[in-house]
Amino acid sequence: MPLHPVINDVTERIRARSRETRTPYLARMAAAAAAGPSRAHLACGNLAHAYAAMGADKPTLAEGRAPNIGIVTAYNDVLSAHQPFEDYPRLIREAARAAGVTAQVAGGVPAMCDGVTQGRPGMELSLFSRDVIALAGGVAMSHDTFDAALYLGVCDKIVPGLVIAAATFGHLPAIFVPAGPMTSGLPNDEKARVRQQFATGDVGREALMAAEMASYHGPGTCTFYGTANTNQMLMEFMGLHLPGASFVNPGTDLRAALTRAAVERAAAITAMGKEYCPVAEVLDERAFVNGIVGLMATGGSTNLVLHLPAMARAAGIILDLDDFDAISAVVPLMAKVYPNGLADVNHFHAAGGLACMIGDLLAAGLLHDDTRTVAGLGLARYAQEPKLQEGRLVWTAGASESLNDRILRPVSAPFQPSGGLRQLQGSLGRGVMKVSAVRDDHRVVEAPARVFDDQESVKAAFGRSEFMSDTVIVVRFQGPRANGMPELHSLTPILSVLQDRGLRVALVTDGRMSGASGKVPAAIHVCPEAADGGPLARLRDGDLVRVDAEAGTLDVLAPDLDAREPVRPDLSRNHHGHGRELFDAFRRSVGPAVTGAAVVV
Repeated sequence: MPLHPVINDVTERIRARSRETRTPYLARMAAAAAAGPSRAHLACGNLAHAYAAMGADKPTLAEGRAPNIGIVTAYNDVLSAHQPFEDYPRLIREAARAAGVTAQVAGGVPAMCDGVTQGRPGMELSLFSRDVIALAGGVAMSHDTFDAALYLGVCDKIVPGLVIAAATFGHLPAIFVPAGPMTSGLPNDEKARVRQQFATGDVGREALMAAEMASYHGPGTCTFYGTANTNQMLMEFMGLHLPGASFVNPGTDLRAALTRAAVERAAAITAMGKEYCPVAEVLDERAFVNGIVGLMATGGSTNLVLHLPAMARAAGIILDLDDFDAISAVVPLMAKVYPNGLADVNHFHAAGGLACMIGDLLAAGLLHDDTRTVAGLGLARYAQEPKLQEGRLVWTAGASESLNDRILRPVSAPFQPSGGLRQLQGSLGRGVMKVSAVRDDHRVVEAPARVFDDQESVKAAFGRSEFMSDTVIVVRFQGPRANGMPELHSLTPILSVLQDRGLRVALVTDGRMSGASGKVPAAIHVCPEAADGGPLARLRDGDLVRVDAEAGTLDVLAPDLDAREPVRPDLSRNHHGHGRELFDAFRRSVGPAVTGAAVVV
C-alpha cells in the first residue's frame, strides 16, 4: 500500500523544517563514527581505570578486539517497572561473555515515580527529571569506552531522557531493554470507582488503600495505558526495542531470552561488525512520524506531546503541534485500553497487541515501512512476535486480526476515525487535549470560569461544595517556568465526580494531566504559560470560556482580555523544599511546552 499522502506530507514538512539542525547533527555523528572505536584513542592508564574491577573480562577488554557494551540503568526499588532491572546487569554480562563480547554498567540515572509524587511538592521535579536523566546518561557514556549501549528504562520521563542521551551519542548503536508489565490485578475501572468514592467521602482511607494495593501489586509496569506503557509502544514503533519486547511480563523465560537477544544484537550492530547501525540513523524523521502514528492509534499519553519534540530536537529534528494534529486527523483510534476502555495492557497484548496493530497500519499505508531499526531494515519485523520454541527464541508472524474487538480493532473498523489527541488554539493560547476517553457529547464545554492558582485550592472549593453548575476549572501557574509543570492527576476523581453529577465541566491549565488522562475534557500544556504573562494570567472568575475539541479551539468570550493586567502571584513557595531549590536554573532556562519544555536541548 502506498504511503498515505498526509503521512508523507507531514514527514516532508518535518524534514524541510529540520534541515538546518539535522544536517550538522548528522555531520557530527559521522565525524565521531569516522574516528573509529573510542577505546583505540585512550591511553593505557585510562583503560586500566575502566577495566580494573572487571575480573575475568579484563583480558578481552584489554585486547580491544571485541565490542564492549555500555549499560545505562534506571534501576531502583521505588518504581515497580524498574525493580526487575536489579538483576539485568548480571544477565547481560553473562550473555555478553557467551557472545564473545563484554558489557559494563556505564552508569545509573535517576527514576522517579509520578504515582508516588502525585499531588505532592516532589511532582514539581518530575518533568525536569527528564533532563537530569539525559545529563546523567551523558555522564555515563562520556567514559568513551563503549561500542554500543543498552538503555534500561520504562517509565514516564526515563525513556525520553534516555533517548535524548542516546541521540547525543548517536554514532553508537543503542537498544532499549524493557522489563515488561506486572500481571493484571484489580481492574482499573474498579480502582477508579473506589477513588471517586473516597473523593466524595463514601469510603475511607482503608478501602482506598486496599484497592490501590490490589491494583499495583507486583514487579513490572503499571498495567493501565499511561505514559510508561506509551513509552514502550513508542520504542517498538520507532524501532528501538527488539520486536515484541514491550509487553512480556517480568520473571518469565521469554523476558530473559529477549534481554539476552538484545545483548547479542547490540554486539552485532557495532562499527566493529558488518551491520553497523548507529542510533542517529534510526532516529530520523520517519521514525518520529511512526511514533506519532502509534501515539494516535493507541490513544496514548499526552505527556508524549512534550517528550517527542524534546527527543526529536536531540537528533536535530523539529516537531510541531501541527504535526500531531495532522496525523491524528488521518490515523484512527484502534485500541481501547484503560483509561480509554476497561482492558489493561496485558489484555491488549493477548488480543494481538502491537504486532497486529503495526501490521495493519503498514498495510493501510499509515506507517513508514522503510525505516532503519535495531532489528534490521524495515518496520515489518515489528509485525512479528517473539516465542520460545524448544528453548530457542524465534520470531513468528503476529496475529493478522484482533482476537478481541472490544480492545483492538483494525484500521477498517476503528473505535473512532481519528486519533487520540487534538490541538486546541484560540484566544487563550495553544494546547492539547486527549480525546480518546472523552465521550463525543462532552467534547464541547462552554461555561463560566473558576480560576485557581494551584490544585489544592480546587480541592478545597470542591470540599465546600462550590461547584454546583457547569464550570470550566482553570488551574494556572502550573507551567514549566512557574513550578516545573507538575501533573494534576489528583484532580481527576473530583472532575469525574462533577461530570457524573450531570455538570458540564472542563479543565484548562498550563500544567500537565496524567498520561492516563481520562473522561473529563482537559485542555492542557496551554502556551504561553501564565507565568510568562500568557492569556490565562488575565482570566477572571465568571469569564465565559469555550473548550471545543471538535473545532480545535480554546477561547474566552471576554472582549477586554488583552487590556487587562496579567496577575503576577508570588511563586516563591514553589522554589524550596523537596529538592526544588536545586532546580532554580532549570525553571529559569526551560523552553515552552509547545516545543517540549526542554532544558538541555
